[in-house]
Amino acid sequence: MTQETTEAAGRLVRGTVAEGFEAVREEFAAFVAGELPDYEGQLCAYVHGRRVVDLWAGPDTEPDTLYGVYSSTKGAAHLVVALLVQEGTLELDRKVTYYWPEFSPEGKASLTLRDLIAHRAGLVGTDTGFTLEELACDRLIAERLADQRPFWRPGTAFGYHALVIGALTGEIVRRATGRTLQEVHEERVRVPYGLDFYLGLPEALEPRFRTVQPMRPTPVERELLDSLPSGPHTLASIAFNRNGVEPTDIESLPNHRVVRAKGPASVGGVASARGLAGLYAAAISEVGEHAPLLKPDTVAEFGQFHSTGYDLVARAHKSFGLGFQKTADVAYPFLGAGTIGHSGAGGSQAFADPHSGLAYGYTRRRYAFPGGAAPENERFVRAAHTAALRG
Repeated sequence: MTQETTEAAGRLVRGTVAEGFEAVREEFAAFVAGELPDYEGQLCAYVHGRRVVDLWAGPDTEPDTLYGVYSSTKGAAHLVVALLVQEGTLELDRKVTYYWPEFSPEGKASLTLRDLIAHRAGLVGTDTGFTLEELACDRLIAERLADQRPFWRPGTAFGYHALVIGALTGEIVRRATGRTLQEVHEERVRVPYGLDFYLGLPEALEPRFRTVQPMRPTPVERELLDSLPSGPHTLASIAFNRNGVEPTDIESLPNHRVVRAKGPASVGGVASARGLAGLYAAAISEVGEHAPLLKPDTVAEFGQFHSTGYDLVARAHKSFGLGFQKTADVAYPFLGAGTIGHSGAGGSQAFADPHSGLAYGYTRRRYAFPGGAAPENERFVRAAHTAALRG
C-alpha cells in the first residue's frame, strides 16, 4: 500500500492504495474536488481478502469515523441468515410459521423463508404506521406485522420491505437460535473480524459517530422531488412509514440515539467504509487467519436472482437475491452476476463480487440525492473493478 495525501481543489484526500489501484484514488480525488465544501466520505476496497483501497476526505473524517448506513444494514442482517442457512439452523424452504407460529393470520401461513427474504411477503408496513420507538425495535415491528394483512398475496409479487425486512428476518433468527440477529452479528461476524459495523452502537463509541447532514438538491432536483407521487395510502408511503401519526423522516433516522443504540436490522447500522468492505471481504475471502464466512455454494444461492421485474413499492425495475440487492443488475452491470450487496439511502454502497474477489464499501456524511447509492459510486466501483481484474 502506498500512503499519499492528495490535494484536490484545496481539499485533502488521505489514505492508501495498493499498486495498480491509483486510478481509484484519482477518481475519488476528482470527485472530492468538485463536491460541496463540507464533503465528508470514505472509500475502501479489498481484493481476495487484501485491503487495496483505503481513502477518506473531509475536515472531521478519519478512517474510523462512523456513519449511519441505512439499508446497507440489510446486507449484514442477511449475511447472518446466510450463515445460519449454511449451518442448517435455518432452511430456506421451510414455512415461516415453522419458526414463528404466530405469523399465520391473514393468509400468511404458506409463506416460506425464501419468499420472505426475497421481498415477496407483502408486509411492507402496517395500516396505521409505526412510531420512532417502534421502528427502532425489531421485536415490536415483528409483533405488529404478525397480525397485519399483506398488501398483496404473499409470493405472487415483490416490493421493497424498506423498514421492516430486518425485523421479520430477525424474529425468525431469534426463534431458531434464542439469540437476536444483532447478537449473532456481534458474536459471529463483527467481533471475530474486528469490523467497524455495528448493529447497536455502544454509547462509548458515540464520539466517533457523525450526524447525517441533510440532502441539498439543486432546483431541478427539488422540482423532481416535489413531483413524485405521494399520499398516505400508497404502498410507497406505507413502506417508508409516511402513513401514520409520526411520518418518518428517512434522512434523520440515524441521528436518533435510540436507532443507533438498538440497531434495527433494516436501517439502523452504523459503520465506516472499512467496516462495510471488511464485512463482504469476510463473506467471500480469507481475511488474515480467518476462512471465508460463506462457502461458494452459499454465496451462489443467496446471490441468485429471486425477485426481478416491477417492484410494487419502488414502481420501477428492481432485482433481489435472498436478502441482498442484485447490484450488478440494477447499478453496475459490469460486475459478476453472483454479486451480493446492499446500498443505503444516505448514499452508502457495499458488496462482494466473487468473480473478481472485489469487496467494496463507501460511506458519506451528506444524504445523497435522491436517496440510495450515491451516483459517484459508479465511477469508484468501475475503477476498483477494473483494477481488480487486472491484478
